[in-house]
Amino acid sequence: MSGGWLLLALESSVEGGGHHVAPWVTGLFAFLLVAMIACLAFEEKLHAKKSIIVGGFAGICLLLATVLRLLSFGEVILPGSYDLKKHLLFDNAEHLWLPVYIPSIDWGVITLILGASLFVEVTSRSGLFTWTAIKLTKKSGGDPWKLLLAYGALTVLFSAMLNNVTAMIIIGSLTTVSLKKLGRSDLLLGFLLTEGLLTNVGGLLTLISSVPNIIVGNTAHISFGRFFVVAAPYVLVATAATLFLAKWKFRIAGLKTNEERTAARELVSSFDENEAIPSQRFFWFSSVVLVSFIGCLSCKDILPLGIGQLGMGFIALFFAGVMLLAYRNEVDKFYAAVDWDLLAFFAGLFVVIHVMEHAQVLAVMGKGIAAMLSLPKQLASSVLLVASAGASSVTDNIPLAAMLAKILAGMETPGESPYWWCVIFGANLGGNITPIGSASTVVAMTFIHREKLPLSFVGFVVAAAPFAAIQLVLAVVYVLIVV
Repeated sequence: MSGGWLLLALESSVEGGGHHVAPWVTGLFAFLLVAMIACLAFEEKLHAKKSIIVGGFAGICLLLATVLRLLSFGEVILPGSYDLKKHLLFDNAEHLWLPVYIPSIDWGVITLILGASLFVEVTSRSGLFTWTAIKLTKKSGGDPWKLLLAYGALTVLFSAMLNNVTAMIIIGSLTTVSLKKLGRSDLLLGFLLTEGLLTNVGGLLTLISSVPNIIVGNTAHISFGRFFVVAAPYVLVATAATLFLAKWKFRIAGLKTNEERTAARELVSSFDENEAIPSQRFFWFSSVVLVSFIGCLSCKDILPLGIGQLGMGFIALFFAGVMLLAYRNEVDKFYAAVDWDLLAFFAGLFVVIHVMEHAQVLAVMGKGIAAMLSLPKQLASSVLLVASAGASSVTDNIPLAAMLAKILAGMETPGESPYWWCVIFGANLGGNITPIGSASTVVAMTFIHREKLPLSFVGFVVAAAPFAAIQLVLAVVYVLIVV
């Protein structure tokens, strides 16, 4: 049901897929869904934030659904004790009256994003991420090919630990400074474009690397550890393929003479990795807490005393609280840095999806997907992955992933099914097809335009096409053979 752990039952409820809805009503809400996606695609032209767009449509959907009597208003049963595996509700459950839109929100996703955002924001103040980047730059000795390998690997790593936008901002800034100091501004376009594409590859590495991962992973009950084990081999291969293609396409060659190597090494030696570290004590404290945070997420299911049952959202908020203790007198600046627009966007999105379920829109879409999945399994997986990528290249991959996850769950798709991974790979990699396919490629284009480098919308599509094609082909083959 919508709302995950929060909503277990609604007395006198009417399941979204079970009651009769007039075809014109379903058509009306389908039109609203398409209109919302179109508005999200043209967000910049509308000069409106995602949260306002989705929130407005959520309000309209709730009003119409109430007038048309699609929603059930009643008592919400919260678990006192609930066995998620056996689906057993024990006698100590609590009965509450809540607004109908509150249980429709997946609060596990909201708390995970909030906690992880706060944790990363405070940890970045330690200088840990910048220190790592500059260390790698110095290790490369200023060699362009080695530098591309180092920044490519770092982009994937940062995209896995941070959000893609933060990763691109950090790496893009360092790349611009480094290549200018090395006198290789001619390579800047190739570096920035490659890094922008790698953010979406790195976004596949862990369950919390991207929002589609969180949504689909939670719906399919994929653990943090299992997600990493399945995704890591693909990320490794796709990263290597992307870097070698970039080397050939953008003619990024290594230094050949000793004179060139010596001059480049002298330039990068002036970089000071310790300049961004305000306190050595806080630096090492942040390093230990970061390792502990990732470890707890990885081993959530085996944490002692059943703590893992509190969910990844609690773990993220707990570690965010630990880091905030270092700035306990000025936490307001970190609260201000949280992307509240993103959180409000998700809240509204979950409400829209909840209404779409009751209006039978998801049921209609589910029939289409069911027809697709009735094809031979290998063909169905390939079509679903490519279709997900194509859709996410022209619209926001977050509502796409949320919608497809809801539909697959409604079809009772088992957690080990490759179809979940088709949606995960497609939603992430589709962002590399167009410059508006993901927020990180938008940031990459911002860096490119800021440096007055010649790359238009069409130019991006043409330049990125071979990268996207190779990544998608590798993803299809990987899902068919490995997953």
